Amino acid sequence: MQQQAHTIAQRLLNLYRQAHVIDGGWAAVNRVLVAESDDTQVIHELENMPTGKKLIAHINNLRSGKTPMDSIDKDLLPYGGLMYGQNENISLTQEEISQLQIALDAFQPTQESLNNIKKLPFIQRFGTDWIDSIKSAIAFNRDLTSKWALVAQTYNAYRIWDSAKQLLSETLTERHRAQIQADMLEFETYLPMFGDAGNEMLAKLRTFVSSLS
Repeated sequence: MQQQAHTIAQRLLNLYRQAHVIDGGWAAVNRVLVAESDDTQVIHELENMPTGKKLIAHINNLRSGKTPMDSIDKDLLPYGGLMYGQNENISLTQEEISQLQIALDAFQPTQESLNNIKKLPFIQRFGTDWIDSIKSAIAFNRDLTSKWALVAQTYNAYRIWDSAKQLLSETLTERHRAQIQADMLEFETYLPMFGDAGNEMLAKLRTFVSSLS
């Protein structure tokens, strides 16, 4: 029971720390945080984890209604809020927006199409934060934002595919098991997008986790 609570707590911390790159943001993450932290043992596990006490305070705020389900208190942002404030003043020139519009109109959910987007000079300007930076820069344009969501989804899908492939290429240990359990929601969300190959990979991950239970 304690091991299960620890796994759930670790998964909730992962969601809390990565809310800035998860589709739906805090509105999606907060619902999971409240639902899956209902066990007092999970809260106990969080108390002993890095930033766990901040997450507990956030969950308590959500349950009390102090914080809306689509938000978070600024003082409780992970990473001291650095991942959330860095994109506020990002903007694109009109020429860059036009280039992005053309690229998004041609975009398909493939690795090749994703690479074409990443090669755009103004995309490269944002380094590893390009997904969130562009999302912030085009927030005023509903059409571009909608199309960018497909780019973000494709990026996340290939990121998760690579992560699963790497895990299964190694000699699996208890540490890998804990990582797979913590990330299972993402595996279950994105791997089926790859059809039979993705479902086969997901089945292998599930089999490994259950074999050590």
